[in-house]
Amino acid sequence: MPTSAAGEILPSEPEAWEPRDPTLPPRPHQDRPKAQARAHRPRRLRRLLRRLFGLAALGVLLLLGGLVAGYLLVDVPAANATAVAQSNLFLYRDGSQLARDGEVDRENVSLARVPLGVQRAVLAAEDRDFHTSQAVDPRAMVRATWNTLTGKGRQSGSTITQQYVKNYYLGQEQTLTRKAKEFFIALKLGREKSKDEILEGYLNTSYFGRNAYGVQAAARAYYGKDAHALSTAEGAYLASLLNSPNAYDVTEHPENRDRVLARWRYVLDGMVTEGWLSRTARAAAVFPDPQPARASAGLSGQRGYLVQAVRQYLTEHGIVDEKTLAAGGFRITTTLERAKQDAFVKAVEESVTAKLDPRHNPTDRFVRVGGAAVEPGSGRIVAIYGGIDYTRQFVNNATRRDYQVGSTFKPFVLASALQNGAQTQEGERITPNTVYDGDNRRPVQGWNGAYYDPANEDDESFGPISVRTATDRSVNAVYAQMAVDVGPARVRDTAVTLGLPARTPDLTASPSIALGPATASVLDLAQAYATLANHGRHAPYTLVEKVSRDGAELELPGSEPEGRQVLSREVADTTTSVLRSVVREGTGTAALAAGRPAAGKTGTAEDDKAAWFAGFTPELATVVAMMGQDPETGRQLPLYGALGRPRINGGGEPAEIWARFTRDALAGVPAKEFDLRLMEGAEELPLESPPADFPGDPYGAGQGYEGPQRHRGKAPVTPVTPVVPRPAVRERGAAQPVRPEPVRPAQPPRQAPQPLQAPPAPQPEPEPVPVTPTEVPGAPAPVDTGAPGTPMTAVAPASDVSGPASGPVSGPTSP
Repeated sequence: MPTSAAGEILPSEPEAWEPRDPTLPPRPHQDRPKAQARAHRPRRLRRLLRRLFGLAALGVLLLLGGLVAGYLLVDVPAANATAVAQSNLFLYRDGSQLARDGEVDRENVSLARVPLGVQRAVLAAEDRDFHTSQAVDPRAMVRATWNTLTGKGRQSGSTITQQYVKNYYLGQEQTLTRKAKEFFIALKLGREKSKDEILEGYLNTSYFGRNAYGVQAAARAYYGKDAHALSTAEGAYLASLLNSPNAYDVTEHPENRDRVLARWRYVLDGMVTEGWLSRTARAAAVFPDPQPARASAGLSGQRGYLVQAVRQYLTEHGIVDEKTLAAGGFRITTTLERAKQDAFVKAVEESVTAKLDPRHNPTDRFVRVGGAAVEPGSGRIVAIYGGIDYTRQFVNNATRRDYQVGSTFKPFVLASALQNGAQTQEGERITPNTVYDGDNRRPVQGWNGAYYDPANEDDESFGPISVRTATDRSVNAVYAQMAVDVGPARVRDTAVTLGLPARTPDLTASPSIALGPATASVLDLAQAYATLANHGRHAPYTLVEKVSRDGAELELPGSEPEGRQVLSREVADTTTSVLRSVVREGTGTAALAAGRPAAGKTGTAEDDKAAWFAGFTPELATVVAMMGQDPETGRQLPLYGALGRPRINGGGEPAEIWARFTRDALAGVPAKEFDLRLMEGAEELPLESPPADFPGDPYGAGQGYEGPQRHRGKAPVTPVTPVVPRPAVRERGAAQPVRPEPVRPAQPPRQAPQPLQAPPAPQPEPEPVPVTPTEVPGAPAPVDTGAPGTPMTAVAPASDVSGPASGPVSGPTSP
């Protein structure tokens, strides 16, 4: 036991590790609070951890609940308007672009039409794990959210599925709400759509610059080809554009070329890394410079007229309804040919537009031109001229139906007479050689309707005259009588059968029908003349060769490959032979400048408000019209004084345009003779070859001209320059106000044309004296048509006119 220095025994302290004696009272300790604190510390930590874990679990539960709620509450919306908006693409027959009719340049294509190399280039640029990863990338979402909150700018990292959702369903705004919606919609799409469907949607909705939405529009904008024709190198460049479309356009920003090349190489190298491109192919790849950016074609110039005509064709034929067509997305291949279209524009420019001087000649402000060309055998419309510019003049002059066709209608009267075996009032069967009384204001015979005595042009009287010559000179008195002899209703039926729409305004069954009061369109008339050129076989005109949408082709109206025979071949060919004479010797000699065999007819509307030339070669039927219209009020106006001329007639500028266009449109095509089978008693007269220095070929067409026709017993014909037609009788249109009859000198008595005889054997003549082609033995001298024509008496309204519907009419004979 311990003791003190004095030897006292001291109490000893027990060892700390020794157990306390239970019999002893507890000894107070001064450090008890510290011990208690040490004992309680682990318990507080455990409680804190439990609380934190509970909060974390609650947060996870709330997050999961939010995800579930978001998944259930956020529906996949309808596509946004921009995503579904597409333009309609119109193509020429060769596949080159004609126009687009919408503000958004997009044309959806199926994934199968996008080369695999192009698909993989896009994946290498945007999402290399697309086929193996989930629809969303949470880490990328968090990163994008953080960057948005902290103002570090736009940094995506979204998967292709998320980008497709943004393009197609949402928008481009950078907000948390949009990102949240994008997340949930992407989750749903990942479960509902296949990877191929999502990739196809992404390729069709992505913006590539140059106003091109989708890979198809981009392929055309940058390389002038369809998506299916893109190479892998070209696809890699388009994929590079997705990162920064405008900045990476090397033609617009050549200063960024190094950046573009780096991005392009990154895409190709990524394809190698993923095993999508061999190293050999990668090494051989050359950067494919895109074509320069082009200004939007829009609908200026002729494009708007062409698009308008195609739309009208599609809706009128029930191929696509107007509302569906307006929604866009259609790829329409037309029958129009670019070279022929350009030739039409050039012909109008040279013959009319370049000569207009509206500042000094007010009438030139009223001049309008319309034209259309049709292939006779197929019915394909190969060219249309609608007006000066669609953005300046909206109305399409090729399809409008508000101007009288005038005497271009007369061939339908003749064709109807031949087809129906019609007879004159004295019982003679009508042929091109039938003689009628061509005196001015001769009342028609055999018509029990209103009194009708049509005036000839310039009140010219011709006396006894053959149908062929009456056609050359467009004698109204003869054709009004012939219409009665045939039956106006039959004439109307024949015109409709040839191609004029039955609903054509003013196509009324009365004697005046022969003078052309009907207001058919240029296109309508071209179709009818094409039927004559096709030997009476009617092939309904077509303006569209193929229509597709989203890769699926639409069914087009069926038609007989060779057309339908609506007139006998002999009737059609006989009518053609008469129209050949109009070009060689009548009012249409300016058409000779085409330099190849041609047939046609001139026409003039009431008060000279329109002048027409309708003609054809064996290969092409074309109609041209000049019209007068006030650009402000839309009122039809006469063309007196236009182009500095006293008057405009069909044998002037319209025939010139026809000749220029036909010459250029058929350049390189060997001239082809008409293969005609004529009716008995309607044999065509022999032809004369032109001299070597023939002056009637000012455009240098040269080959193929068959020469003017020589009547048997006549002196040789001296041709004239077609672009300045020789004086000829100009036809009149329908009923017009009466004007004072001019005082004319007395004329020698006329004689009926002599019967045709066999041509005499050619005799050597030292110096034959040429005369004008219109000189026929016993006929008067040619009449100058420089003054305005004298109108004829108006016809009573159709409701007040009664008469035979068909068949020959008995009555006083035609002298």
